[in-house]
Amino acid sequence: MKRKGKIIIGTIVGATLIAAVGALGIWEYVTSPYEGDKPAWIYLPEGTSTEALADSLRSSLGNRVGSRTFAIYKAVAKSGNKPYGAYRIEPGTPAKDIARQIVRHRQTPVRVTFNNIRTLPQLAQRIAAQMEFTDSEFIEALDTILPAAGFKGRDEYTAAFLPDTYEFYWTTPAGSTAQRLLKTRNEFWNDTRRRKASRLGITPVQAATLASIAEEETNNRQERGKVARLYLNRVHKGMKLQADPTIKFALGDFSLRRIKNNHLKVASPFNTYANPGIPPGPIRVADARTIDALLDSEPHNYIYMCAKEDFSGTHNFASDYATHMANARRYQKALNARNIH
Repeated sequence: MKRKGKIIIGTIVGATLIAAVGALGIWEYVTSPYEGDKPAWIYLPEGTSTEALADSLRSSLGNRVGSRTFAIYKAVAKSGNKPYGAYRIEPGTPAKDIARQIVRHRQTPVRVTFNNIRTLPQLAQRIAAQMEFTDSEFIEALDTILPAAGFKGRDEYTAAFLPDTYEFYWTTPAGSTAQRLLKTRNEFWNDTRRRKASRLGITPVQAATLASIAEEETNNRQERGKVARLYLNRVHKGMKLQADPTIKFALGDFSLRRIKNNHLKVASPFNTYANPGIPPGPIRVADARTIDALLDSEPHNYIYMCAKEDFSGTHNFASDYATHMANARRYQKALNARNIH
């Protein structure tokens, strides 16, 4: 009887040990951490199959943790649950938490940044590269949203945006993304700024256009308001702007360092040597600070500017043609000395 009791007790203890070891194994399995030295991103487009999910997890997290995360996902995901979205996984995150994040569609917002953008296609490509939709889908959305918001064709579209960093879910549709960006621009153009533009005799789109020319003319932020105001002076005097950056935009060649007479013959509404007034839209996505620099600029009587001959990135300003030509001759001499054509 004593021997039988010992056998029973031994069996119970053995089973307990096996269960404990099994539990420890399962716990280790589900808590296996992502061991990368930097965060990993998992992108799951709409319609991602379970096989594609498995491949994506292994590719992003490594075979061991990726396979375990996939197995946990399959075990806990209900029928009809579709893997979809973008997820940032921090080093040390357990497999069970990664699987739960995907099952519950707890996406990580992506940061959409754009600056130094000159054309609408460039803008669409930059934004779409950080989202699930394509650049063509984004432009199609703009064609629906922006005309209804008062923008007169694609030449004006870049005035609907302000360079910055924005947060979106990667799966946000193109139309919703465009609406959010337009809302930010409209909030910038509050009543105070609109009154300032009105006092200058320009619209918000025209203010963005003049600001964009100033940005192309100088990298010196301190000069940009002054430069934009110079072009506004020319507008008010009925003079053509004759802004070299608009020629580069019209030609689609931003590498030009010297504008020659043959360049001035380009047939384009952005050719400010041929066409009077403000161009039909910005020649880059203007920074909010430059727009404010124009709106808050001090009045002056300059109507001419020329890059300084020291190539400092600043300009000589003039209110009469004789002074301007003297400035221009010094600059041309400096270009020739450096063999810049």
